[in-house]
Amino acid sequence: MSCRYLASRYDCAFAGTVMNRRRWRKGAKHAVRFFILSLVLLPSLCPAQDISWDRLSDGLMVSVWKPGDACPTVPTMLVVDMDPERTKFSVHHYAQEGLSEPPRIDEWQKRTGHHVLFNAGLFRENFAYLGLLYKDGRSLGSRRHTSWHGLFVAEPLALGLKKARILDLAAERFDEAQPRYREAAQALMLLDLTGKIRVREGGKHAYQTIVAETEAGHILLLKSLGAVRLYDIGQCFKDALPAVRQAMAMDGGSSSDVRIFESLWDNDLRVAEHASWKSLFGGSTGSHIPLPTVIGASPR
Repeated sequence: MSCRYLASRYDCAFAGTVMNRRRWRKGAKHAVRFFILSLVLLPSLCPAQDISWDRLSDGLMVSVWKPGDACPTVPTMLVVDMDPERTKFSVHHYAQEGLSEPPRIDEWQKRTGHHVLFNAGLFRENFAYLGLLYKDGRSLGSRRHTSWHGLFVAEPLALGLKKARILDLAAERFDEAQPRYREAAQALMLLDLTGKIRVREGGKHAYQTIVAETEAGHILLLKSLGAVRLYDIGQCFKDALPAVRQAMAMDGGSSSDVRIFESLWDNDLRVAEHASWKSLFGGSTGSHIPLPTVIGASPR
């Protein structure tokens, strides 16, 4: 839309109206200002909202999200979109599965066969999980962390509940004795329904794994390809990815890990420009530490 076009519309809108030259100039000046302002604001209205997705299987899509100028401090992120209506989630803890030591994420995938795997929350040096952790409706022995209010829940035990979602424990109740979901993992709340960022602004830079819930009810899994503050990611979601309804932060740093079953990659993704992302999704590059707890996702 050109400035000349806007001015023309302005003339038409006031055709037949008696007005002096001064008022016409004032109105035209406002029209021009509005046009210039729209050019300035337009890139920020939809900068990273239009993510180009690649479908890997029913209910599973992947992409590489580059926040760009809208979020200059946030690096490129790998993104997995999972539809809970078509995707089942499972919590796995090494001790509960009778293992003497935690496996790496590639070993977890061989053991479980899940299409997608990611690190589930924070743990101590002795590999004890920090926060609530449930599998098949039973607690795995860890206690609620009083200051962490993010809880990823999946596989409801009652009808009418979402297949997977994020609970904000500061605003919603979770009955530990009679949970309404089979699977649950607690971590830090990052962004809540009110748009408030729930981590402090002065946090440290680290690789991050984020679980988000969208307006459409999908679960987004994001892994940063560079060190970044959690606060900056939360702000970026508000500014550049408004489809995110709320989000929580799983364990970061060296524990930040995501793996997608390599056989899911289609031939058209095996081109040079996607090769590096494919290897990152497949977990064939970088270092991987043992993970005591992971969350897996597979088709229903």
